[in-house]
Amino acid sequence: MNRVVVGLSGGVDSSVAAATLHHQGYEVIGLTLWLMKGKGQCCSEGMVDAAFICEQLGIPHHIVDSRDLFQTNIIDYLVSGYEAGITPLPCSQCNKAVKFRPMLAYSRQTWGIDKIATGHYARIRYDRASGRYQLLRAVDLTKDQSYFLYDLTQDLLAGSIFPLGELKKTETRRLAAQYNLKTADKPESQDLCLVESHGSMQQFLDRYITPTQGDIVDLDGKVLGQHNGVHHYTIGQRKGIGVAAKEPLYVIALDSVKNRVIVGDRTKATQPECTVSRVNWVSIHPPTTPIQASAQVRYRSAPVPVTVIPLEDCRLKLIFDEPQFSITPGQAAVLYDGDILLGGGIIEQFLT
Repeated sequence: MNRVVVGLSGGVDSSVAAATLHHQGYEVIGLTLWLMKGKGQCCSEGMVDAAFICEQLGIPHHIVDSRDLFQTNIIDYLVSGYEAGITPLPCSQCNKAVKFRPMLAYSRQTWGIDKIATGHYARIRYDRASGRYQLLRAVDLTKDQSYFLYDLTQDLLAGSIFPLGELKKTETRRLAAQYNLKTADKPESQDLCLVESHGSMQQFLDRYITPTQGDIVDLDGKVLGQHNGVHHYTIGQRKGIGVAAKEPLYVIALDSVKNRVIVGDRTKATQPECTVSRVNWVSIHPPTTPIQASAQVRYRSAPVPVTVIPLEDCRLKLIFDEPQFSITPGQAAVLYDGDILLGGGIIEQFLT
């Protein structure tokens, strides 16, 4: 019998992933990571729901205390990033460093099981021609989560199963009802787990970063207003700046050293190029010459055509066919060829 360890958050997606594999004949073990205290699907109430799902399915349930790992890799990572004036993307970091890699290692060491599964909406296939596992967008593009999985290695992809990758979200809900799962009608998680737990990202950050008043300036350095913490702002932000002007103003840069928020009109928040660091090539071998691809620079942004130029030290330069608005250091730039995720990395700086 095939054996698999399923990561259970207590939400409907991971519940259906476990139930589907169980009904397909897999020997399923449920595993929940205890990441932090408070509300949210990955925390206390999520653990209770995950345990209930395992009881419903008649499978064992285990909890691993991952709070220290989460503190180091996510909370400290976020805080240091915002202190430096960037807007970090925690989910991709969490998937690799806190979830997939530790889960697979724990499964191998504890049970000798080489397969883990999650409720992510994405697909994996093996390409014999290249000898690589490929990561693809989900069939349901409205729920596709491949963007957050760009940092997974070949070993992690080889050991992972995404049972929901071929499903529409409506089918997931239907299966949850068909299996009579407790989570069938559970609402969707709308925010990051940290936001759900603390109320807002600002409230979370204010627990770790002391708000310090500084200047809001234009590109010429003229003071237009005051802010109460650089970490409260992000590139491309329009609402909540607190400065009156004839034309809409956008955040175009954050200067954490001088404690300044720099604003300008929309054209000033538009960039033709950017560099990307910490690049992980997923579905293809690392290219040595420029290639054409589509780049997605935020989770909800549309992919746009780019020329990808390899640089040294796992870095890239992206040249957009058309200048893009709100290219934000700290966020991920993920490269696609149609549905195939080629690779991705962290937006490093602007080139103007």
